[in-house]
Amino acid sequence: MTREPTASGAAADQLGPLVCIVEDDPSVSAALASLLRSVGFKVAVFASAAAFLNDGLRAAVGCLVVDIRLPGMSGLQFQEQLSRASSTIPIVFITGHGDVEMSVKAMKGGAVDFLEKPFRDQDMLDAVAAAMERDRRRREDEQAAFALRSAFQVLTPREKEVMAFVTAGLMNKQIAAEIGLSEITVKVHRGHLMRKMGARSVVELVRMADLLGMPSRSQRGD
Repeated sequence: MTREPTASGAAADQLGPLVCIVEDDPSVSAALASLLRSVGFKVAVFASAAAFLNDGLRAAVGCLVVDIRLPGMSGLQFQEQLSRASSTIPIVFITGHGDVEMSVKAMKGGAVDFLEKPFRDQDMLDAVAAAMERDRRRREDEQAAFALRSAFQVLTPREKEVMAFVTAGLMNKQIAAEIGLSEITVKVHRGHLMRKMGARSVVELVRMADLLGMPSRSQRGD
């Protein structure tokens, strides 16, 4: 196995997204690595799926380029194992012996593309670029979801309660009657929670509540 750059664990996070090539033919992996590096991608090369799984680079990977036929665990078995582990790394499959059934299974499993050798360099670059863009969006969504959950956790229990009523469509006066507070106190709690959540409108707050999985008004039986 060869791979560049050398890193694992927390150090891998400093590298930025990598393109990892999992290919047992050294000449193919070397050519692919050279092509991808020529346009600025960071590349790591592995001779088998097991070598990749044992390495520790997974968190830093933005795309996998995987040969369908690998020693030991096949490319499709590798895809299935990653799926069972809840991995969302985009995969571009390559093969010299592809068939329709194999390609359909790979695409149903979430692969970005399925390229048969010999493929055009531009087709590979386009496929990897699409995979990296998918990974970029996923990372942004995860960061946004983490920030949202973090903001929600800062709310007091009373603010969370008021938020549930606000997002259910109740006015301040109605919320006050529901929880036994004065309308002005509800207004203060509402202002605090809107500021902490970074919500500029009730519509935006409702969207946040949906993302957080808060129960709707109908689910609460209101």
